[in-house]
Amino acid sequence: MRRGIGFRPFLLAAVIAAAFVIWSTSPGWLGSSVPSLPTPDPFWTQAQTNALTPEEQSNIDIYSRASPATVNITSTVLQQSWFLEVYPVEESGSGFLVDPKGRILTNYHVIKGDAPQLEVTLDNKSRYPAQILARDEANDLALIQIEADRDLPFLTLGESDNLKVGQKVLAIGNPFGLEGTLTTGIISSVGRSIRDRDGVLEDMIQTDAAINPGNSGGPLLDSNGNVIGINTAIYGPGGNIGIGFAMPVSRAKPLLEFVRSNAPPPAPLGLETWFIEARYAQALKLGARPGYLVTAVERGSAADLAGLRGATREIRLGNARIPYGGDYIVAVDGREVAHSRVFSQALSLKHGGDTLRLTIFRDGQEQEVTITLASARSGGLRL
Repeated sequence: MRRGIGFRPFLLAAVIAAAFVIWSTSPGWLGSSVPSLPTPDPFWTQAQTNALTPEEQSNIDIYSRASPATVNITSTVLQQSWFLEVYPVEESGSGFLVDPKGRILTNYHVIKGDAPQLEVTLDNKSRYPAQILARDEANDLALIQIEADRDLPFLTLGESDNLKVGQKVLAIGNPFGLEGTLTTGIISSVGRSIRDRDGVLEDMIQTDAAINPGNSGGPLLDSNGNVIGINTAIYGPGGNIGIGFAMPVSRAKPLLEFVRSNAPPPAPLGLETWFIEARYAQALKLGARPGYLVTAVERGSAADLAGLRGATREIRLGNARIPYGGDYIVAVDGREVAHSRVFSQALSLKHGGDTLRLTIFRDGQEQEVTITLASARSGGLRL
């Protein structure tokens, strides 16, 4: 019995071994179709990450062309404390070159202030003082210039009149002082109106490309690298939440034409106005539309020659004393006065010698008045 018990395990082991040999060598079994893999060398194994998608390559190409033409602008303004101490306040923003001679387009709010000292830093870290050539406060735009010892790279202005929601855009600027930052996104909406402390900015481009403080004045580019907007504002008081706004480049072209053609800007109209909201217009029996109440007209000015009338007396409305009796302007060049910026936006597109058509409310009736704009005599351009 001991022999029988010892023989059986031996026989079972032999059968298992034979079956393993047959399974591993037979061409019809799974083991024969599994290739032997080399042991990876941990020092040389790497992923193939150098292949770029066409969109990535496009982003790289556009950035390589546009970044050298995008600049950082530092504005220093002297202010006075409560203790009559004078101290400098420094703010920074972005801009971009529009010609090889050093002309730079940016936002007005980047360079605003009482005689600011401007410094421009180029892509190669060289710095230049800048002077203001033109300001269009109504559209939050400005043109400044530096004097460099060479021709500079510049950006091509595209078209912003037929933009489509969903098309790709790229933004370049200096958010929080981080120069040369590229962000991408799409056009989220067009024709937006946004309100700031000075009124309303109209026809803005809305984008989800990240825009933060310091991006102001930088270019918004299309997929061909052409400028379609000037990055201007974000939604909310903090940083980017995916809702940014750019001024269409079409608003900047009249400003550039003023400088390029050296055409005379219009002289001041010679009238003072108050913007009146619709509810106050009703209380003043001026109709139910917002508009400009003419409070004073300068003798001999373009407004005076056109026959505009100023206030004749004061009346009390609530706690306010309002100059009353003058013309009430409800439309400018056929455009309804929906907010306080309409007048200055219309003037920003005018030269000296052009006309301005006003729809006014006088003696209970609407009338049309045409003003011929005089040419400014002073040097420099301020719109």
